[in-house]
Amino acid sequence: MRGKDNLPLLLLDNSNMMTVLNEGEFKCANLTFDEVNHLLKIYSEKEVLRCFSDTEIENIIFNYLKAERKTYTYKKIRNMRPGQDALVFKLYITPSKTQPVIKADDGVEAKKIQNIYVYCQHLTRVR
Repeated sequence: MRGKDNLPLLLLDNSNMMTVLNEGEFKCANLTFDEVNHLLKIYSEKEVLRCFSDTEIENIIFNYLKAERKTYTYKKIRNMRPGQDALVFKLYITPSKTQPVIKADDGVEAKKIQNIYVYCQHLTRVR
């Protein structure tokens, strides 16, 4: 495994990022989608832990960021260890300024109520 002491790369989202920041000193940097894809390519499935249960985040990673689909092991993490890295997928949601009504595939009416954006960060526990 990569990283200090063979620590796995953690995949986090909005809901669980704060739970792993219990103690220590951290460094955080924004990443481009290309950088995220590159990092996900160099780690094997066994070197990564998925720490979120929201399947929509996986859809974002694999469908929208165009990362190679892998089956990462799920594990709930309470604390990052010194030297451990994480990729954080943050959803940024804004209300929709326009609210068009469309017909869904099954004929039901649906109304757009929000815009969803994603951005990514690299998080490292320094100590």
